[in-house]
Amino acid sequence: MSDNEPDSTPKIIVDTDWKAEAQAEKQRLAKKAEEAEAKAGGKSGELPQANFQMLVGTLASQAVMGLGAVRDPKTGGVVVDLEAARFAIDLLAVIEDKTKGNLTDEETKEVSQALAELRARFVQVSDAVKTQVAAGVAPPVVDPG
Repeated sequence: MSDNEPDSTPKIIVDTDWKAEAQAEKQRLAKKAEEAEAKAGGKSGELPQANFQMLVGTLASQAVMGLGAVRDPKTGGVVVDLEAARFAIDLLAVIEDKTKGNLTDEETKEVSQALAELRARFVQVSDAVKTQVAAGVAPPVVDPG
């Protein structure tokens, strides 16, 4: 390929600001999971106790992964799967709606805070992808498979 020919390889330009926020969210969720495990008296190698916090944390982690917080171990590239992220966020919204009045104040705050943060991050990432697609530097669909 000569210097005058444009590179036809799609490139994804990543806004590192949202990546830092995603990493902070991931660490916050991991800390909560550790605290929950400590409260449950879980031993090393055992699965954590199944509870509401773990459910919220699991779905939030799936959404964060879909928003590109985790690199593909094979390619080292960022994988953004907006459909998977939206699905996990929508599931959390269903849980919030269906459990109204049945949660402690702490649980209510946890699910609503997770949803607010994930929705804001989803908007940031989807806007970044749209901008890149419009500029012709990213493929319209990012397929991790």
